Amino acid sequence: MIQQAIAKVVNGTDLTESEMTQAMEAVTDGSATPAQIAAFLIGLRTKGETVDEITAAAQVIRKKMNTLPLGSSDVCLDRDEINVDLETVASTREAEGEKTTTFNVSTTTAFVAAGAGLRVAKHGNLSASTRFGSADVLQALDIPLNLTPRQVGDCVEKVGIGFLYAPQLHGVMSHVMGPRQEIGLRTIFNLLGPLANPGGATAQVLGVYSEEITEPLAQVLTRLGCRNGFVVYGGGVHDELSITGPSRVTRIVDGQINTSELVPEDVGLKKARPEEIRGGNARENAAITQAVLRGEKGARRDMVLLNSAAALVAAGKAQALQAGVALAEESIDSGRALAKLEKLVELANEMALPSETPSGWGWSS
Repeated sequence: MIQQAIAKVVNGTDLTESEMTQAMEAVTDGSATPAQIAAFLIGLRTKGETVDEITAAAQVIRKKMNTLPLGSSDVCLDRDEINVDLETVASTREAEGEKTTTFNVSTTTAFVAAGAGLRVAKHGNLSASTRFGSADVLQALDIPLNLTPRQVGDCVEKVGIGFLYAPQLHGVMSHVMGPRQEIGLRTIFNLLGPLANPGGATAQVLGVYSEEITEPLAQVLTRLGCRNGFVVYGGGVHDELSITGPSRVTRIVDGQINTSELVPEDVGLKKARPEEIRGGNARENAAITQAVLRGEKGARRDMVLLNSAAALVAAGKAQALQAGVALAEESIDSGRALAKLEKLVELANEMALPSETPSGWGWSS
């Protein structure tokens, strides 16, 4: 089947969901060769991935991944209703961009959202390129990555936040690590990472690398069960909501999709220059996260406030982005956001077993 799928995508023909499912089964179960995997991924990239193809691929990954064992107090049993305080796991995750040079906004956002009362499953990996992924920064913050899924679930239960290190939960992806590294280009797997959050989030904020895919990715999310969320592209170069320029915002509300433009002034924040939110290496980005959580004012804080507001609205904690900004400010200024980081460091280190530093296989941060 994989050879037929390669032939179709190379010729510019879209695959049906059934065909994509069969192809992805071959890619992830080891029956496809590295050369076939590379050809398939490049064919899809050249043709352009469709909503059906992305959805089918994500469903295969979700079926095979190790899910996070959360209790009934964390995950809504009736997915038609969301109770933030008891049942929602909010996911903050960005798809890998090729131009982004910001600090790790989504990682910092995760702690602020948790400080505001959400249960947050932050999903990511070590860097696959010149960027520094969430896992790189968390290591620099002294948070170990070698926790079992059950231990991560305990972190979410006891602290309100847990980090889902991708290779610990998506073992089947080892088959594509080599081809992806050798290709060196964005592929469908840069999209699949954030679509396969093992925490079972029904509320999600997803940043993407192109304004053209906010609506297609929103369609995919709704088909995968997301009830409320945002798919965003900001400021021309940022795979998150941006304070440096207009953001394209595709909003999901109970399966309905609407797209609009957002500027920072709409929620009471000031526009900033790109250099004001620039990041650095893992340790520099970790220091930025700590500074923001300790209350440092400025453009970096405003970036985190804006993106935290989206998470709070998606999960139903705030009714509008401006109200979400206020809640995010309170989370930081009260010290609760920083406390989430400190408690996660303490608990995760108590749980972690001595091991070598994990190596990722290339989701985005």
